[in-house]
Amino acid sequence: MSILVNKETKLLVQGITGREGSFHAARCKDYGTNLVAGVTPGKGGELFQESVPVFNTVEEAVKETGANTSLIFVPPSFAADAIVESVDANISVIACITEGVPVLDTVNVYKYIKEKNSVLIGPNCPGVISPGENCKVGIMPANIHIPGKIGVVSRSGTLTYEAVGQLTDLGIGQSSCVGIGGDPIIGSSFVDILKMFDEDKNTDGVVLIGEIGGTKEQEAAEFIRSGFSKPVAGLIVGQSAPPGKRMGHAGAIITGSSAKASEKIKSLASAGVEIISSTSNIGITVKNMLNL
Repeated sequence: MSILVNKETKLLVQGITGREGSFHAARCKDYGTNLVAGVTPGKGGELFQESVPVFNTVEEAVKETGANTSLIFVPPSFAADAIVESVDANISVIACITEGVPVLDTVNVYKYIKEKNSVLIGPNCPGVISPGENCKVGIMPANIHIPGKIGVVSRSGTLTYEAVGQLTDLGIGQSSCVGIGGDPIIGSSFVDILKMFDEDKNTDGVVLIGEIGGTKEQEAAEFIRSGFSKPVAGLIVGQSAPPGKRMGHAGAIITGSSAKASEKIKSLASAGVEIISSTSNIGITVKNMLNL
């Protein structure tokens, strides 16, 4: 019924005693996520909400609680070290919410994690939610999600929420929703997430939301063309963006013809993706695509 996170998830939050970490850790816990630990160096021995133990290191938290998933809220200069700490503690799924992580730091983390068994979502992402499993590992508003069989994968957090809101309004539930992040270098690509959705027997179709910059959407199109077994509806935003100007995300900048929205749309359409004409048509396009 989901990918990445589910009822078996045992969540720890790095930076749980900070303002953002404490706020969103509480929201995850309220949604039903099994929050087993927090990690803040120097705060070991404290309790979060009078019940969740706080540890000085991820290694200690994993040893004591069996945590297998990490949600990271630490300043940009410490984010890479926080990710590596979770990887070294054998955390399976890591979602790094932090925005503004130096690109070189992310490059080094990307190279390091590829040799390991951990899955990194982000950085600069909203995280992951699986509505049917009552498991939220991120910052998305939980109340707009309902259980179902449509997977959502997006470079934009806000547009993920817009897509989910439209699907829910039409009674179309979601299996899992993944915000992969808007930085130039990220831990998991469209292709990585599409592979998971393809293998998930309870996902019947996918909404893919891309934007200008890079070639991630073209890579997704090639993967879909090569044998992805489920229908995909795709939206590309930034069609009016001028070349060379960053539009929102650090990775949303046209640096060549392949980074243009028009080229991405062309690639996805040629792979059989149902193109969503505008942000207001996400839900109705999916409904028509699946003959609901």
